[in-house]
Amino acid sequence: MENARKICFDALLKTLEDNSYSNIVMTSLMKKHYEEPRNRAFVCALYYGVIEREITLDYIISKFSKTKLNKIEKKVLVLLRMGVYQIIYMDKIPDSAAVNETVGLCKKAGVYSARGFVNGVLRNVAREKDVIEYPPEGTDEFLSVYYSCDIGKVKLIRKAYGYGICESYLKSSFGAPPLTVRTNTLKCDSKELISLLDKENITAEPFSGVENAVNITSGAEILFSSRAYKSGLFHVEDAASQICCTVLGANEGDTVIDVCAAPGGKTATIAENMSNKGKIIACDIHNHKLKLIEQTAQRLGIDIITATLRDASSGNNLQGIKADRVLCDVPCSGFGIFRRKPELKTKPLEDLSSLYKLQYDILCKSAELVKKDGTLIYSTCTLNPKENIENAERFLKEHPGFRPQKLNLTKDIKRIIQNEPEYAVTLFPMSNNTDGFFISSFIKEE
Repeated sequence: MENARKICFDALLKTLEDNSYSNIVMTSLMKKHYEEPRNRAFVCALYYGVIEREITLDYIISKFSKTKLNKIEKKVLVLLRMGVYQIIYMDKIPDSAAVNETVGLCKKAGVYSARGFVNGVLRNVAREKDVIEYPPEGTDEFLSVYYSCDIGKVKLIRKAYGYGICESYLKSSFGAPPLTVRTNTLKCDSKELISLLDKENITAEPFSGVENAVNITSGAEILFSSRAYKSGLFHVEDAASQICCTVLGANEGDTVIDVCAAPGGKTATIAENMSNKGKIIACDIHNHKLKLIEQTAQRLGIDIITATLRDASSGNNLQGIKADRVLCDVPCSGFGIFRRKPELKTKPLEDLSSLYKLQYDILCKSAELVKKDGTLIYSTCTLNPKENIENAERFLKEHPGFRPQKLNLTKDIKRIIQNEPEYAVTLFPMSNNTDGFFISSFIKEE
């Protein structure tokens, strides 16, 4: 697996130097390098493992290195992270192989002179791995180091939900997230989709509690080359987003505005819920992303979607259109999708005040698009209350023409926050196997 390790090293170094999103880097590199399935699985496991355990790995390295982390060359640090991850977390890799293969990579990585240093640190880690001391349990520092999450984000989530929920969420942040698709009900039902996928050696099963949602359990690597995909029988969409679209409640003949629509998954689900009858205006601030919406609609056979360039936070260029349903799924901090973007866990917490303002501005402008008796949905993929319930509560206080609307949720949807109002719900990955997600609903009375 020497070549596999080199591919992984290149991917990790690029992610570190370019501050890139992990999924984009890995997709690009896998297109360049053909590897047998076993090696591809190893590369992905090591690459994503190092990223999602970065803080833990650096903590361990600091325990066994006389050189401070900020003084270690980037290439050497990447090699050490790879080696330590294999020693601590990959039981099927012998410690000797983890050490020797990592040391052997030094030459290909252009840091031949660091071989002795890398060898010494990794051998010490291998000898002492069972007695590594972590910060005391019950502290924010323990949660940060042991679950590899920025201390600022740990404190925010722990303060909002308590230590137990915070730890449970961080535990759930490791490993691959579910790959969930939405059945295109314009062309088939979920039972038919599962059967057709099975004929193409792709195993799938219904997602409990979310109608038309299907989990892909094996064969994901060939999913997008399948006849079912090319025929537009499904599109990829997490179950939380599908729940959000169900809560929106769009009916045949409605006019719907999706104010932050790209890449178009929710827009497509809404159109399918409407039986492709009515009108959907899908807006985004980036012109190139409108093409993604149009391409998805075309593949799925949907013709009621109009992709429109629009800044959701400022003036209205929709020529006075009022909608029966408005979906306001705003840009957010992403604290609910650590499994999908593990690099978000380790990045230091930034000042989010400008993001809070942007979200609230979008919500207020979106309210202007709702007709009387129409529904407005505000949603995010974060678990930060300031972006979620606090924005929703402020909106209700400052917009007396709107009232809260009880969410129509199935009994399978589990609430962790017991005192949440009926018009809002926070979905947690460890209880619903979805992305972390917030949904709130309002109805316009006047």
